[in-house]
Amino acid sequence: MDIATISVPQLAISFIPVAIVVVLMWRWNQGYRQAMQAIARMLLQLTLIGYVLVYIFQTESGLVVSGALAVMLVAAGWIALNTVDLSKKSLFLPSLISVLFGGGTTLLLITQGVLRLDPWFQPSLIIPLAGMIFASSMTNISLALERLNAELNNGATFDSARDTAFRTSMIPVINSFLAVGLISLPGMMTGQILSGVSPLIAVRYQIMVMCMIFGAAGLSTVCFLTMIRKTEHFRNAA
Repeated sequence: MDIATISVPQLAISFIPVAIVVVLMWRWNQGYRQAMQAIARMLLQLTLIGYVLVYIFQTESGLVVSGALAVMLVAAGWIALNTVDLSKKSLFLPSLISVLFGGGTTLLLITQGVLRLDPWFQPSLIIPLAGMIFASSMTNISLALERLNAELNNGATFDSARDTAFRTSMIPVINSFLAVGLISLPGMMTGQILSGVSPLIAVRYQIMVMCMIFGAAGLSTVCFLTMIRKTEHFRNAA
């Protein structure tokens, strides 16, 4: 089955529910400006990355791919800290190292142990996989940091707040495991089925994706919660 090209007018139809939600946010005074900024950034970033990926996917340079991975890594480490109103100066390095540890280790294992890419930097595979892995690490760190800060502000000890933060951050990942195949068919599996791949083969790839997301998210979060214990903001709470 060939994937049909979506025209701009057809694509515009997908913004109808988006517009409805933004209007409701405006009526309920729920930060619609932030939502509109996020939508605008999404459009700009995806459009630009489309052109960038055309170049990266055609490259035969491991240095170019490494540079792209480094940019993704730094961005993930920075964006993960956006959920709390704390100084990012002392938290950025732990966040960056945590994404690198959890996400980088998982990416290496998947690309070299499972897929056995040759050469290792095949951009059409490693870039999308790195995106999923780093995003899962980023999201989990972000959720954990927000809950940790909230628990500490409510008077919890660091150890108690850490345990709650880790458990809370893993809820979306665990729920996705419970729902996959029953409620949802995840993106990679759906895309492969639409492109004509056997569902049985698509299932194997999706299992790989689910495992890498769970591993990257969990490892990155544990690393982050361990490292920030000695940072300036959380030292007294510990």
